[in-house]
Amino acid sequence: MIAKIGKGSNMYGAILYNQQKVDKENGAVLLLNKIPDTVDGKYSVAYFNKCFEPYLSANIKTEKTVRHISLNPDPKDEVSDEQFTEMARVYMERMGYDSQPYIVFKHTDIDRRHIHIVSTCVGIDGKKIPDDYDHPRSMAICRDLEQKYNLHKATEQEQKQANKVFKPVNHKNGDIKSQIASVVRYLPKYYSFSTKGNYNALLSLFNITVEEVKGERNGQPVNGLVYVALDENGNKVSNPFKASLFGKDAGIAQLQKYFEQSKEKMKTYPSRSVLKNTIELAIHTTNNEKEFKKQLAEQGINTIVRKNESGRIYGITFIDHRSRSVWNGSQLDRNLSANGFNDWWNNGNKPELKIQGSPVSKTNTLDNLPTKDLFEFISQEHSPNFDLGLFSLLPEAQGEDYEEEQFANRMKKKKGKKL
Repeated sequence: MIAKIGKGSNMYGAILYNQQKVDKENGAVLLLNKIPDTVDGKYSVAYFNKCFEPYLSANIKTEKTVRHISLNPDPKDEVSDEQFTEMARVYMERMGYDSQPYIVFKHTDIDRRHIHIVSTCVGIDGKKIPDDYDHPRSMAICRDLEQKYNLHKATEQEQKQANKVFKPVNHKNGDIKSQIASVVRYLPKYYSFSTKGNYNALLSLFNITVEEVKGERNGQPVNGLVYVALDENGNKVSNPFKASLFGKDAGIAQLQKYFEQSKEKMKTYPSRSVLKNTIELAIHTTNNEKEFKKQLAEQGINTIVRKNESGRIYGITFIDHRSRSVWNGSQLDRNLSANGFNDWWNNGNKPELKIQGSPVSKTNTLDNLPTKDLFEFISQEHSPNFDLGLFSLLPEAQGEDYEEEQFANRMKKKKGKKL
C-alpha cells in the first residue's frame, strides 16, 4: 500500500474534489471523525467546510493548513469498507490526527479502489500538529497495515513497475478520459516519432486516435488536438477530449517540437539499419501480409497498414519496440514504401530485395531496462488495425486517477515558506 500526503491551503477545493465523486456515485463517505452526522445522512461541500472553520479560524501562523491524504492498496488487494475504515482510523491516530476532524472518502471510479482523507493540521488551539518525519512515519504505518491485512507490499510493487502490462483503452470499462490520459502522458517519454501520422499509428495500439481541429478565437485562427477512443475494430466510440485535459505535452505546440526533436535524433539511430534489414528479411521469407506481420511481431515490431475503401495501401508504418521508435516505410528505404507493399499484397508482385545478412537485435538504452522486462508480446490476432502485439512497456499507469493528480499539482503550485 502506498500513502500520498498532500499539503495545501484550499480546504473547500479538497472537499469539493472528493464530494463530487460521491455526488456522481463514484465514491462514498466511509467515516467522519469529530464531525457531526446529519439527520438524513446526506452531506454537502458547504456543510463539511463549515465543520473545519473553527480550526482554520484559530490558525496562528500555519500557511498550508490542509492535509489531503490517499491510501492506495495494490489493485489486486480485496479490501472491504470496514477494513478501509479501520485502516484510516489507525493511520490517522498514529500520525497524530485522532483528535482532529477528518473525512474518509472511498473512490470507486477506477479499477484501483482507494481512500482519501481530508483533514487539517491546525488544532483547535490554533497550533500546528508537528509533522516532522511524517513521510517515514507514514511508510512505517503502511508496512504494518500491509502485514495486518495481508496486503501486497509496496516495496515489491515498486520493484515490479517495469513489468506491469500497460493496457489499451477499453471503452466498456468507463472513465475513458483517465484511460486515455494514462497513455498519452507517457508515450513521448518512451518513444520517438517524427510526424502526427506516426504518433497516431502508435496511439492505435492503445485504441486511441488523435485529430487536428481548426477554428477561430477573437478573430484569430487557432489549431488544436482532440483525442478519441476506438473499439477493437478501429471505430470511434467516445466523444472527443481536448488535448488540454491531458496537460501541455499532449497539445499540438509541444508535440510539434517533439516531432522535430525526434526527427533529428532518429537520423543517427543505429537501430534504423537493423530494422530495415529485419523488414527486408521478413519480405524475403514470408508469402503474404498476415505472415509478414506475424514474423515482425514476434521480433517486437508492429506493422500498421493504412488502406482506402477499395483496399489500396497508401501508408505503412513500423513500430519498433526494441528501439522504441516509429518509422514510415519510406523513411527506412524507398523500396519499403506503401506502393511497394500494395504492389505485393494486392497485385502479387513481390519486391526483389538484396538481403544483407541476418539482422542483429539491438536496443536503445533509453532507460537501461532489458527488453525482455519491457515487452511481452502476445502471438494472437488482436484487431484489423494491428493484428498482433500487446505488450508491457511502461510503469503501471492504468489505475492512476488523472483528475487526482491534476488536483495534487494544483495544491503544489503555491509554495509557502512554512508548512
